Amino acid sequence: MEYFAKEYEIIVIGAGHAGIEAGLAAARLGCSVAVFTLNLDWVGNLACNPSIGGTSKGHLVREIDALGGEMAKVADKNTLQTRMLNLGKGPAVHSPRAQIDRMTYCIDMKYILERQENLDLIQAEIIDLHKGKESLWRLKTRFEAIYSAKCVILATGTFLGGRIYVGDVVLEGGPDGMFPANDLAKSLRKMGLPIRRFKTGTPARVNRLSLDKEKMEAQHGDNQAIRFSFSHEPLSKKDIPCYITYTNRETRDIISSNMHLSPLYSGKIEGTGTRYCPSIEDKFVRFADKDKHQVFVEPCGLETEEMYLQGLSSSLPQDVQEKFIKTVPGLEKCRIMRTGYAIEYDCVDPIALRPTLEFQDFEGLFGAGQFNGSSGYEEAAAQGFVAGVNAAHKVKGKAEFILDRAGSYIGTLIDDLVTKGCQDPYRMMTSRSEYRLVLRQDNADRRLTHIGYQLGLIDDDRHEVFKKKLKNIEEEHKRVQSTVLAPSQELNALLVSCETSPLASGTRLSDLLKRPQLNYEALTPFDKTRPDLDQEIFEQVEIDIKYEGYIKRQQAQIEEMRRLEKKPLSPDLDYAAISGLRLEAREKLAKVRPLNIGQASRISGVSPADISVLLIRLEKGPVE
Repeated sequence: MEYFAKEYEIIVIGAGHAGIEAGLAAARLGCSVAVFTLNLDWVGNLACNPSIGGTSKGHLVREIDALGGEMAKVADKNTLQTRMLNLGKGPAVHSPRAQIDRMTYCIDMKYILERQENLDLIQAEIIDLHKGKESLWRLKTRFEAIYSAKCVILATGTFLGGRIYVGDVVLEGGPDGMFPANDLAKSLRKMGLPIRRFKTGTPARVNRLSLDKEKMEAQHGDNQAIRFSFSHEPLSKKDIPCYITYTNRETRDIISSNMHLSPLYSGKIEGTGTRYCPSIEDKFVRFADKDKHQVFVEPCGLETEEMYLQGLSSSLPQDVQEKFIKTVPGLEKCRIMRTGYAIEYDCVDPIALRPTLEFQDFEGLFGAGQFNGSSGYEEAAAQGFVAGVNAAHKVKGKAEFILDRAGSYIGTLIDDLVTKGCQDPYRMMTSRSEYRLVLRQDNADRRLTHIGYQLGLIDDDRHEVFKKKLKNIEEEHKRVQSTVLAPSQELNALLVSCETSPLASGTRLSDLLKRPQLNYEALTPFDKTRPDLDQEIFEQVEIDIKYEGYIKRQQAQIEEMRRLEKKPLSPDLDYAAISGLRLEAREKLAKVRPLNIGQASRISGVSPADISVLLIRLEKGPVE
């Protein structure tokens, strides 16, 4: 028998990375929040790769932290090794990545949610969602408890209508052997949400004790541990090695001869798979002439012998997986602990969302994470944070929280999703941002901490530390501009050895730092007035100086973009009534309902000529 359990201001469905950040942000902003999960033991589960960060994803984690989110701090506490990727390239693409102890990460995240004021963490399956009386959302659990809320955030991950594939075996299920959210999927379809099917997958896990490490290349973390968080909380300094090995012709032959058994190619799987993280069978189809594919063997935790086989994701039958895995050097005698599988799930077309991640046609309903068509823990957490803040602001009657694409990767991610949409699971990459030299991982705090403070999610103590850092950067800029190094035999010898021209007269330290061959470290013996500051201060100043010209050009582009963002468009605008717009543009504009000219200009199918028509129309007066 149904009974009314409780009313909250905000309810979050799902306690993965999106649900965690959404729930914490909303509760910390003073709202009463409930976070529902199918299983309390898997809060914050790293269902696939036991790592956080990586190319562009590390940028997202640091941005979440700068705004006041939680992922970076818990990752820092539970790292098994850390690395800064792409150091052979420019600073725009340097990205931190950490192997994570997946069990302790879950435990810590659950504990944080349990102790959060204003937040109830509840194990229950939501089976129905609809608008009830007084414009409140009404939610029903499997045990017939009724909850209501002013706002609901859907952060269902891959559980919504989840279906597992291993060869011919197909079963209803979520990741890691959990059950799916099928009734909720039906409820959302009944509501009229634009639901579609996506697919992802995961590889087998093997026992570390059964591996021949001598046949694989050990990969250690960086000598100096790297932290995600700018808060300087405790950092795990462990260095548990990963291992690198490769597939070969025998691997390819086994997979190729069994390709007809793959549900991906037999037609069983309907959903669209991720483009940038293909299964091993998909790799051999796409790159038919290539035998060798890299495999990373990664630890899952300190108190488990389970190892993750990154690069060998597969949905082939269990016996075929065992055969091809054992052709890989170092894995010949491996004992498989978990079989790889593909998972198909329901998600929404993100074009149905506004930049706040609220649905255009369902007031008070928000989406976040893989439900919005993205892939990855970091993308999910970023969206969860934004959805949580906006739901709280809606409840409190505050202004919408929208990050633009020129100020953050989070803004780029959300703008891409709600403006351009996605035809396959969206993955963040540095190449997606036209402003990546400005949006570096190292300066995420300089870009966003003041925003987190204004939101109320960065406390006074941390803000004071941040302001001190800014002051140190400013003063160091002034020092290198005013410090002149005189030519000397020793200094010129260094310059020649670094393949740059010697000095004929005194030169400012800032001018020397502009030279690509030189850096702070090389000039240390000649820089007698250098203050005792954290290394990150010198790093920021050196990047500012070396890339000053490029940064100025990007800032000019950003100013132009923001000029267009300040030209608002009504979401209710009748584009069919604006003469001069092409038919495709009218259809796309009506579907996306852009908030301003800048967003309209990024819609696929809207040409510069169409934007000119809109600008001319704006000159005649407000567009309503």
